[in-house]
Amino acid sequence: MVDPALAHGHLDLVDWRRQVGDAYRLPTLEGWRGARDRLFAEHPCSPIPAAARTAFRGLRWFPADPAYRVPARLVGSDGAELDIDTGGPDGVVHYRRIGALHFALGGEPCSLGVLAMAGYGGGLFVPFRDATSGRETYGGGRYLIDTVKNTDGGCLEVTTGSDRVIIDFNYAYHPSCHYDAAWACPLAPPENRLGVAVRAGERTYSPED
Repeated sequence: MVDPALAHGHLDLVDWRRQVGDAYRLPTLEGWRGARDRLFAEHPCSPIPAAARTAFRGLRWFPADPAYRVPARLVGSDGAELDIDTGGPDGVVHYRRIGALHFALGGEPCSLGVLAMAGYGGGLFVPFRDATSGRETYGGGRYLIDTVKNTDGGCLEVTTGSDRVIIDFNYAYHPSCHYDAAWACPLAPPENRLGVAVRAGERTYSPED
């Protein structure tokens, strides 16, 4: 017999992902940030520990900066496998390297590997670390794109049949393990470390903020 609480938790997760996707499709960055704050404060699947949610006053962000919304080109790769150990009950997540996004930030050439989940349903994943990691942002890095979780609207614009896209680091956000050590998350591999400081998107969160 299925535990009713367990089953209800799975339904909550469906609702969480649906609302996260809806937030990404709001017309403004400010709308997305406000929706994210609301979900973190109120939703049962929030990564903020339940006991800390009543004191939650919102996430911390770098000021919106259009300079971090940049054109990029996706250059394909050989599809080599990459396994990332989450360090938790989800174990190892299997990916394939499908290519790299090439772009410039502050005049500096940059690239980020694009990973595709090897399991059923696929999903593109672009985590990254940068010069702010461990200082102004979480040391484990942030996520830019994670389509399996519906987090791609706003931060990624594509045109059918083209290798040219627009990526927006103002939507960069922390994985759930940043807020609560009970979570385990796949983090950016070494090739997704940027030498520049990406002062856009989410900043380090502390319950004392």
